[in-house]
Amino acid sequence: QVQLVESGGGLVQAGGSLRLSCAASGIIFRINTMGWYRQAPGKQRELVATITRGGTTNYADSVKGRFTISRDNAKNTMYLQMNSLKPEDTAVYYCSASRSVVVTNDFWGQGTQVTVSS
Repeated sequence: QVQLVESGGGLVQAGGSLRLSCAASGIIFRINTMGWYRQAPGKQRELVATITRGGTTNYADSVKGRFTISRDNAKNTMYLQMNSLKPEDTAVYYCSASRSVVVTNDFWGQGTQVTVSS
């Protein structure tokens, strides 16, 4: 089993920055692609960004140029640097992990709240 724990959420003004972290523990060798998703009130959970074990990244159009996903495989930790935050970025942000390079989201974290005030 794999456990994922997010941290780094909070309240920030529009235009500000936050850095989220996702620490993985357990049977780590099962993890390949990891990702960040978000869910705003009344909306479906949506993809923010993904990163493979080898470092290939993919971003939602809404965050391209503002957010950067990265991971430190030695520390079993993934990050999301969020810059130029907008009120519409307000959501609960979830970390996910897949057993393969294909995104299957086999494991999820509990989520961390990000609130951007205008």
